[in-house]
Amino acid sequence: MKIRGPASVSGVMRVPGDKSVSHRTLILGALAPGESLVEGLLESADVHSTRSCLTRLGARIERLGQGKYRVNGFESGPEEPREVLDCGNSGTTVRLLMGLVAAHPISCVFAGDASLSERPMERVVRPLSEAGATFLGRAGSTRLPLAVRGGNLRPLDHRTPVASAQVKSCLLLAALNSTGTWRVTEPAATRDHTERMLEGAGVVLWRDGSTVELTGPQRPRPLSVTVVGDISSAAFFIAAGLLAADDGLALQGVSLNPSRTGFLDAVKAMGGSLEIVEGEPVSGEPQGRLVVRRSQLTGTTIGGSLVPRLIDEIPILAVLAATARGRTVIRDAAELRAKECDRIKATVEALDLLGAKVQEQADGLIIDGVTELVGAEVASRDDHRIAMSMAIAGLAARGTTTIARTGCVDISYPSFWTDLARVAPDALHRDEDSLA
Repeated sequence: MKIRGPASVSGVMRVPGDKSVSHRTLILGALAPGESLVEGLLESADVHSTRSCLTRLGARIERLGQGKYRVNGFESGPEEPREVLDCGNSGTTVRLLMGLVAAHPISCVFAGDASLSERPMERVVRPLSEAGATFLGRAGSTRLPLAVRGGNLRPLDHRTPVASAQVKSCLLLAALNSTGTWRVTEPAATRDHTERMLEGAGVVLWRDGSTVELTGPQRPRPLSVTVVGDISSAAFFIAAGLLAADDGLALQGVSLNPSRTGFLDAVKAMGGSLEIVEGEPVSGEPQGRLVVRRSQLTGTTIGGSLVPRLIDEIPILAVLAATARGRTVIRDAAELRAKECDRIKATVEALDLLGAKVQEQADGLIIDGVTELVGAEVASRDDHRIAMSMAIAGLAARGTTTIARTGCVDISYPSFWTDLARVAPDALHRDEDSLA
């Protein structure tokens, strides 16, 4: 894809359903007896991986229309699958489903693509093993592929070494079918979609700051969920508005879950023009309308407890920092090196090609804003968030920015290029050679 800039953006849009909520809705629907209904489900490759795995475990998931699904849960629990559970590129799928499987007396094998097979699974394997599950990998490895044997798990009191909603959710799903109280404490509070949805499905749990407790066994009741817009997807268009929307860009129905709004806090700290109009909650999730306008941003410091609330948005935040006045420091974000690619290194390399002044740190970035970015050929590293971040950077850059291997956006935002073309109609030009 070629992006010709500088370009302007404007209009009104709605981003697709939240990826985290979509995964969890399907999983809890599978665990609940009877029929659950979902509207606004994200139709992405990652969510499809979760749907496919749950089907192999015995759930019946029927597509009724665009984003609309009926889920008939397991009759008495997941069945032992005849095939490998292929999780594709989705870390959420494999980590959450390991917790689900570990609490039932079945065996299965989890696998994924080349990228997922390099991502760390020790963070869920260790606590689940301590609780009594059995894992078997190649030469003792905890990377995929992994065979899992579940059963009667012991209660667990676990302090996670990293702030990870996936680890927390994995253990809560294991606790549902276990006897006794499980406690999970994180170094910093992470997104709480799992807790909200469990409570909405009648599950009793206790929360205090970064600690959550659940006493099992409990079975969630069927759900009726409308999935709110994904704030991680909205972040790219918020950034586009800050860089290029003289007349304003409005985004409707965006999740305003406090555990996910770190990016909005960072934008405000940088002086961005961002209007937030809160609406009525949708299926227990806060949501609202955002209006963003072109702004002269200033550098800031991002670290500590803010990082888990914007970890997925750091690449696009780095794009904003590259055009801001002064220095931006991003620290405590070493987790970025264990994503679909090493996002710290990938962000540094791409922004450097565009003329940004950026330094790689072990756990983050130091970025000194420049007057103007300049178009260049950049790599997506087959990472959806890198590809979309560089597309937004291309809107602000002088000349043409070419991004190769852009099909990876299907992982989280299949309609990204269509939506970007709608608000910036003169900027996008498909390069068939690069896409090939």
